[in-house]
Amino acid sequence: MDLGLRGRKAIICASSRGLGKACAISLAREGCDVVINGRDNESLRATEDELKQLGGGSVVAVCADINTAEGRRILLDTCDEPDILINNNAGPPPGSYRQWDEATWLAALQANMLAPTLLIQDVVDGMRERRFGRIVNITSAMVKSPHSAMGLSTSARSALTAFCKGLSKEVAADNVTINNMLPERFDTDRQRKMAELVMAMKGISYEEARAEMVASIAAKRLGTPEEFGDACAFLCSAQAGFISGQNLQLDGGSYVGLI
Repeated sequence: MDLGLRGRKAIICASSRGLGKACAISLAREGCDVVINGRDNESLRATEDELKQLGGGSVVAVCADINTAEGRRILLDTCDEPDILINNNAGPPPGSYRQWDEATWLAALQANMLAPTLLIQDVVDGMRERRFGRIVNITSAMVKSPHSAMGLSTSARSALTAFCKGLSKEVAADNVTINNMLPERFDTDRQRKMAELVMAMKGISYEEARAEMVASIAAKRLGTPEEFGDACAFLCSAQAGFISGQNLQLDGGSYVGLI
């Protein structure tokens, strides 16, 4: 299927590794001109070189911290009229509500609610004028099934979800869609770090910690970054213009709720 993305311009935040990188790969393969982003210049340049080997659209790497106004400005100066915005950012670590002071809460909100919201505000009117826009926020499966240990992440990402749901209804008539991808248990560096936390808490081996993760997924395996990236590319496609304001669960069928 031709997704109708050749020549489209895409900004993919936090895309030097993990799920952001997976989205950048899939969009580049579809012929998008992609702007990738990260804070680790070495990792970012390696990803830039990898994407250029795909033979798709152009690839530009921007080393910037999107949690800052300056970082966002640098990113948008590089691509001032994006057709696609993929919001992604590192989530705060798990913990206990007893540990979270005001500064910790503000940092979580800045990274996982305010930074993506401000980027959306910067690009959405231009998308409406050009009559094409695809905004995808990478959030978390726990937005729909919260866990107390992930309270920082789920609170900030849920606020972003609420803002985007309201906005999605306002911009849909201009062929601008806003959707959220809710991943759980994809085989990335973050899952490896989560396994290490489980090792430390339970005094078990890495293999045992990974086995616990796999057992918690209905599909009995971790998701692959490629599966995630291709799902993102479809949400950005010409064919997905009637899908907006949605929360797409990518969790191997594990979500227990009905809606």
